[in-house]
Amino acid sequence: MSKDMNSPFRTKTVEQSIRDTEEPEHALRKSLSAWDLTVFGVGVIIGTGIFVLTGIAARNNAGPATSLAFVAAGIVCALAALCYAEFASTVPVAGSAYTFAYASIGELPAWIIGWDLVLEFALGTAVVAVGWSGYVRHLMHTNLGWDLPTALSGPDAGGSFDLLAFLLVLVLTVILVVGTKLSARITAVVVAIKVTVVLLVIIAGLFFIKGDNYSPFVPPAQPQTTGGGWTAPLVQLMFGYEPTNFGVMGIFTAASLVFFAFIGFDVVATAAEETKNPQRDMPRGILGSLIICTVLYVAVTLVVTGMQKYSEMSATAPLAEAFKSVNQPFFAGAISLGASVGLITVCMILLLGQTRVFFAMSRDGLLPRVFSVTHPKYRTPYRATVLLGGIIAVVAGFTSLEKLAELVNIGTLFAFVVVALGVMVLRKTRPDLHRSFRTPWVPVVPILSIAASLWLMLNLPAETWLRFGIWMLIGFVVYFLYGRRNSRLGKAGADAEF
Repeated sequence: MSKDMNSPFRTKTVEQSIRDTEEPEHALRKSLSAWDLTVFGVGVIIGTGIFVLTGIAARNNAGPATSLAFVAAGIVCALAALCYAEFASTVPVAGSAYTFAYASIGELPAWIIGWDLVLEFALGTAVVAVGWSGYVRHLMHTNLGWDLPTALSGPDAGGSFDLLAFLLVLVLTVILVVGTKLSARITAVVVAIKVTVVLLVIIAGLFFIKGDNYSPFVPPAQPQTTGGGWTAPLVQLMFGYEPTNFGVMGIFTAASLVFFAFIGFDVVATAAEETKNPQRDMPRGILGSLIICTVLYVAVTLVVTGMQKYSEMSATAPLAEAFKSVNQPFFAGAISLGASVGLITVCMILLLGQTRVFFAMSRDGLLPRVFSVTHPKYRTPYRATVLLGGIIAVVAGFTSLEKLAELVNIGTLFAFVVVALGVMVLRKTRPDLHRSFRTPWVPVVPILSIAASLWLMLNLPAETWLRFGIWMLIGFVVYFLYGRRNSRLGKAGADAEF
């Protein structure tokens, strides 16, 4: 730990972090296996990305070479995943990047990343809930002829309250209170449905591929019309670099877009404390889920761009529309149903991740300790789960979150940077720690992870950076007014229990 206990960069030892997990009132039940973690990872990664972003990226940015964009985005995530795997197996404590930063860089950076993750997971949960509601309303209208009253269809449909999104978050909140193992079982069933749909796309689609649709595989480069001012990418405002669509650079432009499709594998790390054998199972769960999803993404993209010319692909439902274009309405309907069912697990696992980060910050005293008390029967952080679930349900019910969705992306990339930095710092400060999984080629891999993450962040609009900066500023105020004064680490002092 930091010797100056008044410093905002005081660190909490790995040993103390692990001891905190043994306090009866603040302990989580260890019930997850490597299989559960992999299912969680696949469950949260395969969502709107594969069902929506495939078409947008192919049509607007990279054509058939979108498959290479998924590979590029997957490599960025793999670099970060190697760093996450070392930390999650060495410090098997709830909180993910927040806990890792507390043990390596210090309390203030830990608070910043925790504050960032709370926003990331909250907005992610709400955005996915609203998206799920849209899918379900469409299915109800198309297949059953049922329509919700406009007033209850949400702002995106001209209403004032999204009843379906609101109810979904409330139901998932109850499931998470009852137990992580229950949510894992539900996730396993839904993931099976999702993966079946994805495999259906790949296998059935192979019979409708036309070689001409792959030509040209990398379409000629075109200038990207990004607008100006706050809507332009930050890299353009800073350096004058203008991203292109199509061509070789268009692949990287598409990679910054389809990166959304990979968001979520880091949520697996938040469940480290609830894993039976985290030293062995966390690396397997994190890396296994990422590899599975990358292979599925690339295969789906190659099949869909082979079925339909990239310039004609749908920007809203590319997989379903590709099958409609070859007169296969049955497969189109199955894909829409799979997408709507699949989004349920994405929503649930993002909510799980947020409650675990909030729980960890509360247990350390940076947020009110009352939220780190676990349920006497279910051993889940029920108070934090009910509070956050209720807030997110209301946000999902009343808000259209298209613009705010970009904050999920920048928040995730920021977490990647902090974790990679933390791995290098902890290797220097605590070389004695037993690491059952070691990130290879340190510091090369962490440095590459930081550089790749920063590059994707710079490709986001300047207005996204402004919103992110405002949220971070609010976080600084909360930390110095409450967190620093109530920190258990600060109160205890250098010679006390910490």
